[in-house]
Amino acid sequence: MKVIITGGSGLIGQELTSSLCSDGHDVIILSRNPERVQNLPSKARAEKWDGKTAQGWGGLVNEVDAIVNLAGESIAGGDSLPEILLRGRWTAARKQAILESRLNAGKAVTEAVKAASRKPAVVVQSSAVGFYGNQGNNELTETTPGGSDFLANVCKQWEASTAEVEASGVRRVIIRTGVVLSTLGGVLPLITFPYKLFGGGPIGSGKQWFPWIHMEDQIGAMRFLIDRSHTSGVYNLSAPQPLTNNDFGKVIGRTLGRPHWLPAPSFALKLALGEIADSLLLTSQRQIPKRLTSQGYSFKFADAGTALKDLLR
Repeated sequence: MKVIITGGSGLIGQELTSSLCSDGHDVIILSRNPERVQNLPSKARAEKWDGKTAQGWGGLVNEVDAIVNLAGESIAGGDSLPEILLRGRWTAARKQAILESRLNAGKAVTEAVKAASRKPAVVVQSSAVGFYGNQGNNELTETTPGGSDFLANVCKQWEASTAEVEASGVRRVIIRTGVVLSTLGGVLPLITFPYKLFGGGPIGSGKQWFPWIHMEDQIGAMRFLIDRSHTSGVYNLSAPQPLTNNDFGKVIGRTLGRPHWLPAPSFALKLALGEIADSLLLTSQRQIPKRLTSQGYSFKFADAGTALKDLLR
């Protein structure tokens, strides 16, 4: 199998590339700066694209079996706390960049698929749990209506950006991903850092639901959906046992042998990060992977205790 991945140099893209190549598949990563994409497996290569059109790379679609569209400007502004504090605030310009980068990538993928004489079997369209907005204690399945805040509206348009490929007979899968746990980047190093300094505790009230997923299950679920021709439509990618922020923090504390006691007040987070604090840290999303499990995917890390022991051991 040959796969094109947009956004393949990001955290999830790198792990998906490694997984596919280790099983003998070929991967083409699309990047604005392919010369900067380093340490690729032998069966992967980087090709240049502008993130907006099919110019220069569209012909590659005739050779591939799947396209995974992960491309988009970082929501948080970076993986480290200094980056988030410096570049993470959602100014009008940042919001526009977050939205346009996703819509432009979807438009480019659609353009390439429509022009291809040989269509890929599947397009995997990335999205996020942010689709649902703040939903309190409600269980969120794939049929739950979306929210109305900035991130929810971005996700709705992001999902729709590749809808036209279905008219070309291409199967399309939409993945609404929760918080991916990895020691190589993303949220986990940020939330474990204060625990290592004996200052960990709940974020805000701690009552908000935290929809997490281990990186191995993120990749496993994506591979499952790519490989099975009967899958299509929306899938929640998060572990079947979400926890509140407070309970998840307690598990981190137990795993690291550190106390869980010092809260991060909501007002301080909003002061430091602005609107992003509400949408990413204080919002409550009790996401359930109903369709994924009903169609046969078995989670390797279904509970937070097992997941964190594996990641933090």
